[in-house]
Amino acid sequence: MTESLSSLTTLRVGGNARSLLRAETRDGLIAAVIDDWANGEEPLVLGGGSNTLVGDEGYDGSVVVVATRGIERLDASAGTVRLRVEAGEPWDGLVATVVENGWSGIEALSGIPGSTGAAPIQNIGAYGQELEAALVSIDLLDRDLHEVVRVPAADLGLGYRTSVLKRHGGSVPERDGVVVAIELELTDDAGLSAPIAYPQLASALGVELGSRLPVADVRSTVLALRSSKGMVLDDSDSDTYSAGSFFTNPIVSEAFARSLPADAPRWPIAEPADDTVVIPLGEWDGTVPAPSFVHDAQVKLSAAWLIERAGIRRGFRLPGSRAGISTKHTLALTNTGGASAEEIAALARFVQARVAAEFGVVLQPEPVFVGISM
Repeated sequence: MTESLSSLTTLRVGGNARSLLRAETRDGLIAAVIDDWANGEEPLVLGGGSNTLVGDEGYDGSVVVVATRGIERLDASAGTVRLRVEAGEPWDGLVATVVENGWSGIEALSGIPGSTGAAPIQNIGAYGQELEAALVSIDLLDRDLHEVVRVPAADLGLGYRTSVLKRHGGSVPERDGVVVAIELELTDDAGLSAPIAYPQLASALGVELGSRLPVADVRSTVLALRSSKGMVLDDSDSDTYSAGSFFTNPIVSEAFARSLPADAPRWPIAEPADDTVVIPLGEWDGTVPAPSFVHDAQVKLSAAWLIERAGIRRGFRLPGSRAGISTKHTLALTNTGGASAEEIAALARFVQARVAAEFGVVLQPEPVFVGISM
C-alpha cells in the first residue's frame, strides 16, 4: 500500500511513500525509527512538512510522521520559565500558549508553520528573534547510538538557518538523528516582550527599537505582517501553498557587497576582529608592524531584493507552469494549483540562475529536498 505525500507538505506536491506511520507517542516514535534503522532503512521523518520539497516519484521507503504532543513546565529560577516540548507539537500552537501565559522569548516567531521538533534543525528565526536565544537543549534519538541523548544547544552548531542536524542540498548532516523533544528557557516579566530588534516590526508597532510591549501585541502584529506576505497557512489565500521563504538571505564578504548597487540592502553579521597590537614601551623600536592579516567582515544581503532586481516580479510564472512566485513576496515559491514538484524546482532553478547571472550570487534553497534536486 502506498501513501501520497502531497497532503503532508505545505507545498502540496510529492509522490507516494511505500509505507507511512503516524507516531503519536514518544515511545512509538522512537520504536518506529529504531526498527527502520535496524532493518537497514532510512526513514523519512516528517513534522509539519513546511520545509520539505518531495519529488514527484515520492519516497521508496518508510515515512514516519511525528505527531507527538506535550508541553511540560520544568523548574526554573525567578523570572524565567523552562518548558520541555514534544517534537510533534505545532510550533505556532506552542507560541500561542507561551504568549497566553505572558512569557517572552519566541513571540516574534509567531505564525511560522511546522512542528516544534523541526525548529532547531534550521534554527528558525524571524523579525529579530532566533530560536537559538531561547533553546536550552534537545532530546535527540541518535542515529549511531540508537538511544535518546540530551544535546545542549551550544553543541548544535546553531547559525543562520542552520545547525549540525540539517541536511544541506542532499548532503548528510554532521550529526544524524531525530529530534524527540526540545527544552526552552523563556522570560517571565509581567507579560512584556523581549526588546524589539527588527526595524519593520518596530515600525508596525509604532515604537523604537529596543522597546518592550505586551507579548500579545507583538504576536498579533507579527501575524499581521506574515499574513500580508502570504507567510501563514490560510486555505483561503491563493499564495498559501508554499514552503515560506524558499531561499536564505546570502552571506557574503563586505568587499563583495561593495560591488553591488549602492541601494542593495545589507546588514553586518560580524564585527571586525580587534587587530590592536600591544608593544611594551621598552621593546618598541619606533616602527609599527604590519597587521598579520586583513579582516573582512561579513554581511547579509536581501535575497528578495536580489530576485526583484534580477527582473523577477511577484506573481511570475514560467510559461505553462503551475508554480509561481507569490503575489505578495518574491521569496516564496507557490503551488498555484496542481503544480508538480518538478515545476517548483524548475522555477527555483530559474530564479537561482537569474540572480547568479545578474549579481554573481548563488542563492541557496532553504527547504530540504527529497528525491529531487536543484
